[in-house]
Amino acid sequence: MSAFQVNQHGYYGQFGGAFIPEMLYPNVEELRERYLDIISEPSFQAEFWQLLRDYVGRPTPLYFAKRLSEQYGTKVYLKREDLCHTGAHKVNNTLGQILLAKRLGKQKIIAETGAGQHGVATATVCALMGMECIVYMGSVDIERQQPNVQRMRMLGAEVRPATSGSQTLKDATNEAMRHWINHPEDTHYIIGSVVGPHPYPDMVGRFQSVISQEIKSQLMEKEGRELPDAVLACVGGGSNAMGAFYHFLDHPEVKLMAAEAAGLGVNSGKSAATTALGKPGILHGSRTILMQTPDGQVVEPHSISAGLDYPGIGPVHAHLFDSGRATFFYVTDDEAMEAGFMVSKVEGIIPAIETAHAFSILDKVKFGPEEIVVINLSGRGDKDLNTYMKYQQEHGVI
Repeated sequence: MSAFQVNQHGYYGQFGGAFIPEMLYPNVEELRERYLDIISEPSFQAEFWQLLRDYVGRPTPLYFAKRLSEQYGTKVYLKREDLCHTGAHKVNNTLGQILLAKRLGKQKIIAETGAGQHGVATATVCALMGMECIVYMGSVDIERQQPNVQRMRMLGAEVRPATSGSQTLKDATNEAMRHWINHPEDTHYIIGSVVGPHPYPDMVGRFQSVISQEIKSQLMEKEGRELPDAVLACVGGGSNAMGAFYHFLDHPEVKLMAAEAAGLGVNSGKSAATTALGKPGILHGSRTILMQTPDGQVVEPHSISAGLDYPGIGPVHAHLFDSGRATFFYVTDDEAMEAGFMVSKVEGIIPAIETAHAFSILDKVKFGPEEIVVINLSGRGDKDLNTYMKYQQEHGVI
């Protein structure tokens, strides 16, 4: 068995598990007992892949970024998850989970969202399947991600603000879990990342693994080999990174590189660089690495990108960091914004600010001229235009 896949107890090395209130035990246990059987059913697989193809628009292109490659003296390919329906990778998972929820007999869906992309993807599949949808979102994120809030409402979802704590992703997750505790029978909680109690990290990773599955076949077609030299992705909770890493975990010759949000600087007190600042603890139902005070209180994270504004990482990424299988880089707000403007001008693609963090790794690592570097372009930047423009005005970026 792979050292990087979940074991029978729901752990990745020392991280994972299900640390949940008693009220949630029946829900999580039902999921744990049934999810593998359900998602391996031929009827599930047929419906999932048909919708990925005809509704989501998969496979997404693996694009050779010629000008970026020339600029950095290496071969840069972009996995174009920004071209998925809804504008990000999130829909791969929401589609899988709503098909699972239907087979579990659930009638209502709840979700949490930071940048709003997971909320939009959840509202989208709920509209597709005719299911009631409530999305929890921090009040701060509602302000900075207005286009996505409007999209969710247009799709028929109710957006409920989380007004506690930093009023961002962590707090939205807390509110969603409270809701689920109070409505266990008829409601399924679609978690948007590889976080939460087992089996969520494994389940989300499996649904997102379509990304690396496609990278392998597309690289074979373009380069005559399945394995790149490096895969780069941003990590908040870590679903897009897990999708991009999944089929390369057991190939040590493929370097896995993750970009975390350093905010105003790793040691500035305004950061979300979990692996640099955190230590093991329990967050949102699993043992992972999280930023916490000496007495175990969660430290409020900061990032200019709403999707990376999270005080922990998924337990699988904690294990990849702890084992040394993946290398983690810390990218400041300024570095990410500069990378976002650069990619826009060099390749004609405006990346989500989350994704821009991954591009910044190109400035931190020197790759050889024959090395193949795949960057998971996890989302498009439409939702971030206000933040980009505000930054441009304040910093004089041209």
